[in-house]
Amino acid sequence: MKLSEEDITKGLHYLFPSPICELDYTHDYEFLLSVMLSAQTTDKKVNEATKPIYEKYNTLEKLSKLSEIEIKEKIKTIGLYSTKAKHFKQIVQTLIELGGKVPDDRKTLESMPGVGRKTASVVLANLYNIPSMAVDTHVYRVSKRLEITKEKDDIIKTEEKLKKYFKKDDWNKINSALVLFGRYICTSRNPKCKECPFNNKCKITK
Repeated sequence: MKLSEEDITKGLHYLFPSPICELDYTHDYEFLLSVMLSAQTTDKKVNEATKPIYEKYNTLEKLSKLSEIEIKEKIKTIGLYSTKAKHFKQIVQTLIELGGKVPDDRKTLESMPGVGRKTASVVLANLYNIPSMAVDTHVYRVSKRLEITKEKDDIIKTEEKLKKYFKKDDWNKINSALVLFGRYICTSRNPKCKECPFNNKCKITK
């Protein structure tokens, strides 16, 4: 029998009653930068790379003094660091031009270098509590295993189906829980099915 929206919501709440994004930040601009940097790498690696940067350069003005080469050197442990260093520098400059505040609208966010739909959704949900559904690799994989989406569905279709499946007021919490569920339980390889409340009910264990 296919899992219901209530089954999945209850199961995720049981595993992660208070799900939060695992990126470390103090200021809103740090969060935006970290989310951008987190593409195709882990939050842990991003936190390790950004901690000394944010501690030493604790304002946008101080960050703006860093050259692209200096940024590359500081974030070289994370994936795609050359491109991300360029985007980091450009985002800092853009935010200064905007008065220092991270925008709360998708269009402006997505106009920034390195900020796509997923990054904008994460920022809007976590900084402004605007109902969003960010589809990363974990959410993309898990939604198929739980049979909310189909194998042929792309990222946009996956987002659309997730938004229809779950209540809008729950999107942000469910989204964060799905990320953690995919990161720690329903992993790409060797999923921890014995720890999963959906064991014997999802696509891979039926």
